[in-house]
Amino acid sequence: MTMTEFEPIIEVIEEAYEVPHLNATRKISALLPHDYYETDKKYPVLYLQDGQNLFNPLAKYGDWAIDKSMAKLAEEGLSDIIIIAIDHGEEERIIEYLPYYHPRFGKGKGNFYIQFMIDKLIPYINSHYRTLTDFEHTGIGGSSMGGLISLHAGLSNPGVFGKMMIFSPSLWISRMIFNNTKTFSPLNESKIYLYAGGQESKEHLPNARMLDTIIRNKMEKGHNIDFHFSVKESGDHSEVHWREEFPKAVKWLFFNKKT
Repeated sequence: MTMTEFEPIIEVIEEAYEVPHLNATRKISALLPHDYYETDKKYPVLYLQDGQNLFNPLAKYGDWAIDKSMAKLAEEGLSDIIIIAIDHGEEERIIEYLPYYHPRFGKGKGNFYIQFMIDKLIPYINSHYRTLTDFEHTGIGGSSMGGLISLHAGLSNPGVFGKMMIFSPSLWISRMIFNNTKTFSPLNESKIYLYAGGQESKEHLPNARMLDTIIRNKMEKGHNIDFHFSVKESGDHSEVHWREEFPKAVKWLFFNKKT
């Protein structure tokens, strides 16, 4: 098979999918395994934020090229995953990915966004595609503000999201995220993949290391968390580094057994 034969099937679920929790619509796409329609298998699902930046090479700031990464993983026999890409709200992005009050941005709508996923989007995906519906096979992820809302969603809803792919999260926006992590009560097992670059901002890596310390303290106290912290000292806050990290995170979250 050629590389193109391994590329995921990209389906636009809807250009303007109703998001009643935000009184808005969003484009939502699905990336299916290349052989999805040739099997009867059920698949784990990863819900990713900032859909515009995931597989569009013409994206303003570059893209993650997740379609190319999934094709390469498929060549290794690691294609059994469905990815759901949710476009962000453009000028509404920060407020919709913000789960807290912020003196500059006001009261965030992040919790409404998470409820939309839990109440409407996830049931829709589970009813329209062959999915493994339990929390162990349901992941959420994103970068920057998308990383923050994904972390908050996973910490707040361990019975829904058992896997978290958190790239360069905007931890600066509120100390509440550290409190949420301290009080986090995972179920049987939560898998968290955290990535941070050393050149993102003065506070970014120290904040990520603080999060790392909190999570490891919880693990030492017996909380059932499988955790991987990846640091690239030369990494800045950009898609090029998240593109590089994405296949590593997919492998670790969905295809590696706990070591």
